[in-house]
Amino acid sequence: MFGRDDFEWQRLIEAGTAFLVEQARLRRTTTYTEMDATLARRTGLRRFDFSQVEERAAIGELLGRIVRSDIARTAYADGPLMLSALVMYLNENDAGTGFYVLAEELGLLSPGATRMSKERFWIDQVTLLQAHYAAPR
Repeated sequence: MFGRDDFEWQRLIEAGTAFLVEQARLRRTTTYTEMDATLARRTGLRRFDFSQVEERAAIGELLGRIVRSDIARTAYADGPLMLSALVMYLNENDAGTGFYVLAEELGLLSPGATRMSKERFWIDQVTLLQAHYAAPR
């Protein structure tokens, strides 16, 4: 799928999850660009080429796999949390459209939610993730 084998996907999921948990502990968000560079550095795998539609879809696929893997293995007192909420477009202050589509698929966001409802959901996800993973002060 997307020119990567199962072994590569697994490495990307593991490295991506670890990176996003680190960002949450630091109470940070990240960008697709920063995540891509970090994954390439940590795994030795090729970077995603964001100039290609298929490659942009591939990183969205990766984030979806990270969320599904994390939700499946972790029970949160605050409810299901989507690690991908921490990933934003460069120079933007919002998650990508795929984040909201996945939230709807997982039953965490109502289909047809307003822009304001989506933004509130995203902000809540970021806040809860950072609180859940925050390093003790």
